[in-house]
Amino acid sequence: MPLALLALAVGAFGIGTTEFVMMGLLPDVAADLHVSIPAAGHLVSAYALGVVIGAPLLAAVTARMSRRTVLAGLMGLFVVGNALSALAPGYETLLAARFLSGLPHGAFFGVGAVVATNMVAPERKARSVSLMFLGLTVANIAGVPAATSMGQHLGWRATFLGVSAIGVAAIVSLALLIPRDHGRTPAAGLRGELAALRSVPVWLALGTTVAGFGALFAAYSYITPMLTDSAGYADSSVTLLLALFGVGATAGNLLGGRLADHAMRGTLFGGLVSLAAVLSLFPLLMRTPVTAALAVVLLGTAAFVTGSPLQLMVMEKASSAPSLASSANQAAFNLANAGGAWIGGLALAAGFGVTSPAVAGAGLAVLGLGVAGTAYAVDRSRAVPAGRERRVAGHVPHQPEPQHS
Repeated sequence: MPLALLALAVGAFGIGTTEFVMMGLLPDVAADLHVSIPAAGHLVSAYALGVVIGAPLLAAVTARMSRRTVLAGLMGLFVVGNALSALAPGYETLLAARFLSGLPHGAFFGVGAVVATNMVAPERKARSVSLMFLGLTVANIAGVPAATSMGQHLGWRATFLGVSAIGVAAIVSLALLIPRDHGRTPAAGLRGELAALRSVPVWLALGTTVAGFGALFAAYSYITPMLTDSAGYADSSVTLLLALFGVGATAGNLLGGRLADHAMRGTLFGGLVSLAAVLSLFPLLMRTPVTAALAVVLLGTAAFVTGSPLQLMVMEKASSAPSLASSANQAAFNLANAGGAWIGGLALAAGFGVTSPAVAGAGLAVLGLGVAGTAYAVDRSRAVPAGRERRVAGHVPHQPEPQHS
């Protein structure tokens, strides 16, 4: 694998750290800015909103630019957003800075996935995407705990200055390691990129992402009360257990990349089936501390096995202009985050029990399987007529097609 993938992973590490660290810093930020915890929670939503809006918008605006330049520019915007977060004088300014920090997130992963797959042989595309995403999963193991600890000891502003430094390191890495060959202007341009979004298979792939990762976030958004109220863990143990989730996510990401290079759709179907099974077992697994820890690892593994094949499937469905579709898939991940958390919350509010969000997530995973199956059926229906047409052209070039066919 080319060393240039390391530059993409460094950027992904910084993005993953700043995305998730706010959850651990909410009490500190709320106390310092004299706002309530729910109000501070809007800082998480502001970032997610930036991702959803920025992913397709920035990918479209930069469609004719060098991809290496685009990646460096996106990380520059990332650095500015986090630096402004560190220097924000009040709540409203921090809210705007968090929105700005989220804008480059989706476009970076979308364009980065295109660059990564262009640097390797076709049979290694999924692995290249998984290595870029490795920075995101490792951020959950090391980056977020370290950044949270920094914020608790040095103040939350120091955390965002540290993340800005990671962004600067990513810019230097991109400039040094991404070859110029892979920064050439895409031939499709903005019109071609937009045309790719009119494809039904592309939208089915995006729908699979929303449902599949919505299943994860339906459960993960409420993992803390499951661990404390059902499995009996102390609040102080939750951070370590979330790191175990990161370990599972890293393993699943690497496994999914390797398997998807051999059978992309099979890996996707297998991952969604595994995710549905794990979430269905949560009410049983959350009864003891040992099985609950196992459930957290399995959840990360099963969910992130699907990450690389989902990203690759969207890119293949928009093969002539993949940058915008790939970035839109990142927006779909964040819609899954918000939608999954909302559906899990409905199950909890309805009084079905502390583990009911996981069962609701299992239903979303089954829905994802249904959308993925529909996408497969559409692909088959389009491939059969094309194959029949080629056979007719090859074997009976001067005769009309028989009526019974």
